Amino acid sequence: MTDPAIRIHDVVKKFGDFSALKGVSFDIQQGEFFGLLGPNGAGKSTLIHTIAGLTRASAGQVAVLGHDVQSEYRQARRKLGVVPQELVYDPFFPVIDLLRLQAGYYGCGRDYWPWIDELLDQLELSDKRESSMRALSGGMKRRVLIAQALVHKPPVLILDEPTAGVDVELRRTLWRFTRNLHASGHTIVLTTHYLEEAESLCDRIAILNHGELKVLEDKKSLLGRHPFRFLRLRLTGEGSLPDSVRELVVDEQDDEIELRLEQGRHYIADTLEAVRNAGFRIGDVKTREPSLEDIFVELTSDKGEPA
Repeated sequence: MTDPAIRIHDVVKKFGDFSALKGVSFDIQQGEFFGLLGPNGAGKSTLIHTIAGLTRASAGQVAVLGHDVQSEYRQARRKLGVVPQELVYDPFFPVIDLLRLQAGYYGCGRDYWPWIDELLDQLELSDKRESSMRALSGGMKRRVLIAQALVHKPPVLILDEPTAGVDVELRRTLWRFTRNLHASGHTIVLTTHYLEEAESLCDRIAILNHGELKVLEDKKSLLGRHPFRFLRLRLTGEGSLPDSVRELVVDEQDDEIELRLEQGRHYIADTLEAVRNAGFRIGDVKTREPSLEDIFVELTSDKGEPA
């Protein structure tokens, strides 16, 4: 039987009395583009550090392609590349030397240098190969971190907030590059707060909250199983929305409101009629299906607090 790319089994991580992970279990299959999502403090970074062997789990087991990340650290780490959220780098080395040194840490010699040159080309870094890291912009440093994670040709790649704080052009470059990596057979695990990215790229999604796995589902199934849709109206008039409509409002800007309608309970025609009867004229009507962001907010908002 083929080993999963990453196996996470009943992982618990405690820091004193605080439990950052509370018995998390799931597998990431080889060849997946997998989304690991959650609000700040959900446990994502702790889980990534555990997979990378940087943090030891209090209980449970993590394996990369069948290699336990603690007892078989060298084999597991050789199969894994991690792009950290933080910009961690040596400021004094030229880019090319930094990448060749990184390759050397994994026992990769001169025969990997053509691959490093290819990475520089694909990440549009060729003209920066002799530049020191401290001379690069934040976006260029981010590209170098991705190249560092890939110098030893790992089959599994973790991207931890790779587009945080980068411009639109770089974001598009990175996603074109990662799509090509995925198409070539790499397993990619993505964490991001840009949920439209996860919705566009990922095949399957796990959502953590308060150290627990809230959902693990195919993206299409996740988007399809929530029985609501959104209705945006542009209104004119001096009326007052009735309570039956007001309780459905999720967004209100100037002369527009957005309503969240549950299928089978709230009907568009009835809602429009109630708005008209309240004294409003409806200038425009738009509907949309729920996005991953809508579902994420629903699943991670604490009960009793506004989403």
